[in-house]
Amino acid sequence: MSLTSPVFLVGLPGSGKSTVGRQLARRLGLPFVDVDHAIEARIGCSIRSFFEREGEDPFRAIESMMLDELSMGPSKIISTGGGAVLRSENRDLMRERGSVVYLRSSPEELIRRLRHDRNRPLLQVADPLAKLRELHAQRHPLYAETAHFTIETGRPSVATLVNMIVMQLELAGILISDAPNEAG
Repeated sequence: MSLTSPVFLVGLPGSGKSTVGRQLARRLGLPFVDVDHAIEARIGCSIRSFFEREGEDPFRAIESMMLDELSMGPSKIISTGGGAVLRSENRDLMRERGSVVYLRSSPEELIRRLRHDRNRPLLQVADPLAKLRELHAQRHPLYAETAHFTIETGRPSVATLVNMIVMQLELAGILISDAPNEAG
């Protein structure tokens, strides 16, 4: 199988972008890049501490630069940060340079998955479900506008989600089988 352009995974924190992205990359034999991890490697500290020290705007500028860099070169699977869609230039870049898959999850589904996760600064608030509802209300329209494909994450296993994405990419002609056509 070969991919004609990068695949960007977008969605709320906890929607499965990194987990699904790793498995999708493995299945397709492609590199996987988590934008947040690439940013941390570049800035030399955690996003959380950078955010606290420098603020959101400098972080978003670095995020835009990383998306630009990562979208060049050979095809790969790219897991974006949950807020990557907040800048219109990021939405345009992802739509123009690759295929965007929105891993859509309800705030209620996300809280079920993330209730014990202490590594997500956004959710270390008095009412994490209210925060997820707020993020969903703000970002869902942006994810939907940016996405070429929307996959409901709900209850399917990671393997099922990967199969659903592969099928969508094949149907759209973005993922092409390398096997010779055996007409006969």
